[in-house]
Amino acid sequence: MNVNKLSPDLLQTKQHFEILDGLRGIAALTVVVFHFMEMAITDYSKNFVGHGFLAVDFFFCLSGFVIGYAYDNRIKKMGILEFFKSRVIRLHPLVLMGTVLGLLSFLFDPFGGHPETYGASRIALIFLTSLLLIPFPVMQERSFNLFGLNAPAWSLFWEYVANIVYAVILHKISRRFLVILTILSAAALAYVGYRAGGVMGGWGKDSFWDGGARVSYSFLAGLLIFRFNLVIKNRLGFAGMCLLLLAALLMPYFSWNWLAEVIVVLFYFPLLIALGAGARLTPAFKKICVFSGKISYPLYMTHYVAIWVFLNYYNSHKPDTTQLTFIVIGGTLLLVAFAYLVMIAYDIPVRKYLSARRKQTAIQRS
Repeated sequence: MNVNKLSPDLLQTKQHFEILDGLRGIAALTVVVFHFMEMAITDYSKNFVGHGFLAVDFFFCLSGFVIGYAYDNRIKKMGILEFFKSRVIRLHPLVLMGTVLGLLSFLFDPFGGHPETYGASRIALIFLTSLLLIPFPVMQERSFNLFGLNAPAWSLFWEYVANIVYAVILHKISRRFLVILTILSAAALAYVGYRAGGVMGGWGKDSFWDGGARVSYSFLAGLLIFRFNLVIKNRLGFAGMCLLLLAALLMPYFSWNWLAEVIVVLFYFPLLIALGAGARLTPAFKKICVFSGKISYPLYMTHYVAIWVFLNYYNSHKPDTTQLTFIVIGGTLLLVAFAYLVMIAYDIPVRKYLSARRKQTAIQRS
């Protein structure tokens, strides 16, 4: 479509699935606790939230469903370029903020870290690649994360990849071909789980391509749920759906743990998306779901500013179990408050400004 004739109506955001939004917030909270705990307890089988990383696969599946719902019937009219603009406006302001916070945390960590071992040009390159979401796994003391300044950005990298593939290919393929791709991706994910002993990879240098398998299946599964309208009407409500989600994220480790993780990702999370989209939301939980959905992405993209600092504190001060409990609970609450501040003072205003400029341009060209 000629962008000069782009209608501002095509840029409007569709109504949200509020229970799914609420679940996104619960998953983000679980990720925060998981990242605190994995720094203190490196044996995931002894960690009560050792499967918290599976929240990312839930995010990917939810993303496929939501992207299909939001764009399937209008991407041809709005064009690929405008789709990319929509996604960048939605996602990238917090990528930038997370990177800036990560740089400050790296330079001014009061409990350790050694920025002096990096030259200014090296730090500048790490910072620039993180701003642009270009993987650059060179920080050995940070386990060669794809993005050493803000580790969770690895999933945003794969989210962008999925969005590009959607815009170029997936939005126009048939449902039959979508099923075939989903089955092939399921086989790839199962292989990754078997080979690696689980599906945790994708965040670092040595497991880079595992992230491709994770996002490929889950995004396609979410898109398939939308395309086939596999929404299951139910009365579980937000509370019931939270319990079902936490059952996966807090499940213990098994002797065949890799298979349990694969089964959760292949079948359980798509089922949760189908149930969450069809669950009835009671008025009592509406505000909670709305807030939870809004805070989820800011929390996810800003919380790691505290995690590396916490690791250095933990290694230098060796807090006992009681102290660790207070730190994790208090730290999580403070990070939620900080994410809320970032959301209202930075993310929402920046996105509103960019969206308004974009719509004004569309009006002037129409």
